[in-house]
Amino acid sequence: MKTIYLLILGLLAMTGWADAQSRIQVGRAIEIRIQGVPSEEMQRVNNTYPVSEGGYIRMPFIGNVRAAGMSPNALASSIESRYKSEKIYTNPTVQVFASSDETVAEYIVTVGGQVRRPGPVKYQRGLNLYNAVQAAGGATEFGSMYRVKLIRNGKLRQYDLTETQAKGVLVKPNDTIEVPQKNIIGR
Repeated sequence: MKTIYLLILGLLAMTGWADAQSRIQVGRAIEIRIQGVPSEEMQRVNNTYPVSEGGYIRMPFIGNVRAAGMSPNALASSIESRYKSEKIYTNPTVQVFASSDETVAEYIVTVGGQVRRPGPVKYQRGLNLYNAVQAAGGATEFGSMYRVKLIRNGKLRQYDLTETQAKGVLVKPNDTIEVPQKNIIGR
Protein backbone atom coordinates (compact mmCIF):
# COMPACT_ATOMS: atom_id res chain seq x y z
CA MET A 1 0.00 0.00 0.00
CA LYS A 2 2.84 2.36 0.86
CA THR A 3 4.42 1.65 -2.55
CA ILE A 4 1.21 2.51 -4.37
CA TYR A 5 0.90 5.74 -2.36
CA LEU A 6 4.49 6.73 -3.26
CA LEU A 7 3.88 5.84 -6.91
CA ILE A 8 0.76 8.03 -7.05
CA LEU A 9 2.58 10.86 -5.29
CA GLY A 10 5.46 10.57 -7.79
CA LEU A 11 3.08 10.67 -10.76
CA LEU A 12 1.34 13.76 -9.38
CA ALA A 13 4.69 15.49 -8.89
CA MET A 14 5.74 14.65 -12.44
CA THR A 15 2.42 15.97 -13.79
CA GLY A 16 2.95 19.27 -11.97
CA TRP A 17 6.51 19.50 -13.32
CA ALA A 18 5.32 18.80 -16.89
CA ASP A 19 2.57 21.39 -16.52
CA ALA A 20 5.10 23.99 -15.35
CA GLN A 21 7.33 23.16 -18.31
CA SER A 22 4.48 23.76 -20.77
CA ARG A 23 3.75 27.27 -19.46
CA ILE A 24 4.53 30.12 -21.85
CA GLN A 25 7.57 32.08 -20.74
CA VAL A 26 8.83 35.62 -21.31
CA GLY A 27 11.30 35.88 -24.18
CA ARG A 28 10.11 32.75 -25.94
CA ALA A 29 8.31 32.44 -29.24
CA ILE A 30 4.83 31.03 -29.63
CA GLU A 31 3.13 30.01 -32.82
CA ILE A 32 -0.54 30.86 -33.27
CA ARG A 33 -2.88 29.36 -35.85
CA ILE A 34 -6.53 30.36 -36.33
CA GLN A 35 -9.39 28.57 -38.09
CA GLY A 36 -13.01 29.50 -38.71
CA VAL A 37 -12.25 32.91 -40.22
CA PRO A 38 -11.85 34.11 -43.84
CA SER A 39 -8.58 32.99 -45.45
CA GLU A 40 -7.16 36.52 -45.78
CA GLU A 41 -7.75 36.98 -42.04
CA MET A 42 -5.99 33.68 -41.32
CA GLN A 43 -2.91 35.01 -43.10
CA ARG A 44 -2.86 38.07 -40.81
CA VAL A 45 -3.17 36.11 -37.57
CA ASN A 46 -1.21 32.92 -38.32
CA ASN A 47 2.30 33.78 -37.24
CA THR A 48 5.06 33.34 -34.68
CA TYR A 49 4.86 35.90 -31.89
CA PRO A 50 7.55 36.82 -29.35
CA VAL A 51 6.47 37.07 -25.73
CA SER A 52 7.58 40.54 -24.58
CA GLU A 53 9.49 41.27 -21.39
CA GLY A 54 6.16 42.35 -19.91
CA GLY A 55 4.65 38.93 -20.70
CA TYR A 56 2.42 39.99 -23.60
CA ILE A 57 2.04 39.17 -27.28
CA ARG A 58 0.67 41.69 -29.76
CA MET A 59 -2.19 40.25 -31.84
CA PRO A 60 -3.71 41.82 -34.97
CA PHE A 61 -6.96 43.71 -34.33
CA ILE A 62 -7.00 43.16 -30.54
CA GLY A 63 -3.57 44.41 -29.45
CA ASN A 64 -1.74 43.12 -26.38
CA VAL A 65 -2.77 39.78 -24.87
CA ARG A 66 -1.26 38.40 -21.65
CA ALA A 67 0.66 35.20 -22.45
CA ALA A 68 3.44 34.58 -19.91
CA GLY A 69 2.57 32.01 -17.27
CA MET A 70 -0.36 30.60 -19.22
CA SER A 71 -0.65 27.18 -20.79
CA PRO A 72 -1.02 27.12 -24.59
CA ASN A 73 -4.66 25.98 -24.23
CA ALA A 74 -5.50 28.77 -21.78
CA LEU A 75 -3.93 31.37 -24.08
CA ALA A 76 -5.86 29.98 -27.07
CA SER A 77 -9.12 30.30 -25.10
CA SER A 78 -8.21 33.84 -24.06
CA ILE A 79 -7.51 34.90 -27.66
CA GLU A 80 -10.74 33.29 -28.90
CA SER A 81 -12.71 35.11 -26.20
CA ARG A 82 -11.14 38.48 -27.07
CA TYR A 83 -11.90 38.11 -30.78
CA LYS A 84 -15.51 37.11 -29.97
CA SER A 85 -16.12 39.78 -27.30
CA GLU A 86 -14.76 42.53 -29.53
CA LYS A 87 -16.98 41.17 -32.34
CA ILE A 88 -14.09 40.73 -34.74
CA TYR A 89 -14.77 37.02 -35.36
CA THR A 90 -17.89 35.06 -34.47
CA ASN A 91 -16.48 31.53 -34.24
CA PRO A 92 -12.67 31.42 -34.26
CA THR A 93 -10.70 28.34 -33.29
CA VAL A 94 -7.21 29.22 -32.09
CA GLN A 95 -4.29 26.87 -31.56
CA VAL A 96 -1.16 27.91 -29.68
CA PHE A 97 2.12 26.05 -29.91
CA ALA A 98 4.88 26.95 -27.47
CA SER A 99 8.33 27.10 -29.02
CA SER A 100 11.19 25.09 -27.62
CA ASP A 101 13.68 27.83 -28.49
CA GLU A 102 15.52 29.33 -25.54
CA THR A 103 15.27 32.89 -26.86
CA VAL A 104 13.43 34.75 -29.55
CA ALA A 105 15.58 36.18 -32.29
CA GLU A 106 12.57 37.55 -34.15
CA TYR A 107 10.83 40.77 -33.23
CA ILE A 108 7.90 42.51 -34.87
CA VAL A 109 6.55 45.94 -35.72
CA THR A 110 2.78 46.29 -36.07
CA VAL A 111 1.54 48.21 -39.10
CA GLY A 112 -2.12 49.14 -39.34
CA GLY A 113 -4.61 51.57 -40.79
CA GLN A 114 -4.86 52.07 -44.53
CA VAL A 115 -2.30 49.46 -45.67
CA ARG A 116 -2.92 46.42 -47.86
CA ARG A 117 -1.84 43.82 -45.26
CA PRO A 118 -2.24 45.21 -41.72
CA GLY A 119 -0.64 43.24 -38.93
CA PRO A 120 2.79 42.22 -37.73
CA VAL A 121 5.87 42.89 -39.88
CA LYS A 122 9.14 41.15 -39.07
CA TYR A 123 11.62 43.57 -37.55
CA GLN A 124 15.18 43.59 -38.85
CA ARG A 125 17.97 45.86 -37.71
CA GLY A 126 17.97 48.96 -39.90
CA LEU A 127 14.26 48.74 -40.76
CA ASN A 128 12.96 52.23 -41.46
CA LEU A 129 9.46 53.66 -41.36
CA TYR A 130 8.95 53.65 -45.12
CA ASN A 131 10.13 50.04 -45.56
CA ALA A 132 7.90 48.86 -42.69
CA VAL A 133 4.85 50.36 -44.45
CA GLN A 134 5.93 48.78 -47.74
CA ALA A 135 6.37 45.39 -46.01
CA ALA A 136 2.68 45.66 -45.06
CA GLY A 137 1.80 46.01 -48.75
CA GLY A 138 2.07 49.79 -48.88
CA ALA A 139 -0.69 52.35 -48.47
CA THR A 140 -4.06 51.64 -50.05
CA GLU A 141 -5.58 54.16 -52.46
CA PHE A 142 -7.26 55.70 -49.39
CA GLY A 143 -4.10 55.83 -47.26
CA SER A 144 -2.20 59.05 -46.61
CA MET A 145 1.59 58.91 -46.59
CA TYR A 146 1.60 62.56 -45.43
CA ARG A 147 0.56 61.85 -41.82
CA VAL A 148 1.96 58.42 -40.89
CA LYS A 149 1.88 57.84 -37.13
CA LEU A 150 4.62 56.09 -35.18
CA ILE A 151 3.74 55.00 -31.66
CA ARG A 152 6.66 54.04 -29.42
CA ASN A 153 6.40 53.53 -25.67
CA GLY A 154 3.05 55.30 -25.61
CA LYS A 155 4.36 58.40 -27.41
CA LEU A 156 2.94 59.41 -30.79
CA ARG A 157 4.99 61.03 -33.53
CA GLN A 158 3.73 61.91 -37.00
CA TYR A 159 5.82 61.80 -40.20
CA ASP A 160 5.38 62.90 -43.81
CA LEU A 161 6.67 59.89 -45.75
CA THR A 162 6.68 61.84 -49.00
CA GLU A 163 9.81 63.55 -47.62
CA THR A 164 13.10 61.71 -48.01
CA GLN A 165 14.30 62.47 -44.49
CA ALA A 166 11.16 61.00 -42.86
CA LYS A 167 11.45 57.78 -44.89
CA GLY A 168 14.73 56.99 -43.15
CA VAL A 169 13.39 57.17 -39.59
CA LEU A 170 14.40 53.90 -37.95
CA VAL A 171 11.76 51.80 -36.21
CA LYS A 172 12.32 49.65 -33.14
CA PRO A 173 10.85 46.29 -32.10
CA ASN A 174 7.26 46.56 -30.83
CA ASP A 175 6.66 49.95 -32.50
CA THR A 176 3.18 50.53 -33.93
CA ILE A 177 2.76 52.33 -37.24
CA GLU A 178 -0.56 53.63 -38.52
CA VAL A 179 -1.27 54.91 -42.02
CA PRO A 180 -4.34 57.17 -41.70
CA GLN A 181 -7.10 57.73 -44.22
CA LYS A 182 -6.68 60.65 -46.62
CA ASN A 183 -8.40 63.85 -45.62
CA ILE A 184 -10.73 65.94 -47.78
CA ILE A 185 -7.84 67.49 -49.74
CA GLY A 186 -6.23 64.11 -50.42
CA ARG A 187 -3.48 64.30 -47.83
